Amino acid sequence: MASASAAPVARERTYIMIKPDGVQRGLVGEIIARFERKGYKMAAMKLVKPSTEHMEEHYADLKDKKFFPGLIKYMTSGPVVAMVWVGDGVVAGGRVLLGATKPSESAPGTIRGDLCIDVGRNVCHGSDAVESAEKEIAHWFPEGVAEWTSHSESWVYEA
Repeated sequence: MASASAAPVARERTYIMIKPDGVQRGLVGEIIARFERKGYKMAAMKLVKPSTEHMEEHYADLKDKKFFPGLIKYMTSGPVVAMVWVGDGVVAGGRVLLGATKPSESAPGTIRGDLCIDVGRNVCHGSDAVESAEKEIAHWFPEGVAEWTSHSESWVYEA
């Protein structure tokens, strides 16, 4: 069994962001609770009102899409909650918890399936690959993230 003083086990990390609609609707606690109930460990979290430049860099891969200006305007319209979650398979698992990008295609029981109607208000962003997660984590948390061992780790993982 892991102790609180043991060195943390290196596990996959993902970046999850609660968008302005999720913050404004008071869904932050529920979204965090779903990740915690799954067994993922939070390594960083902050409430931030991102600048246009910060969001343009975050969504740089979408800059040629016609919806890009509206996306940036929306994403800078209010605060977001930036988070890093840690766990085995957390990138893919986090996307399963979120559900499909289009809420109408999201299964009941997922965050988007239960809490969203419109794709333009789908409450969360989640990294799509380990590589993009690490890039997004560096972009949103240049100060680094907390390294710690949860007392529940032995109740989530067999060994």
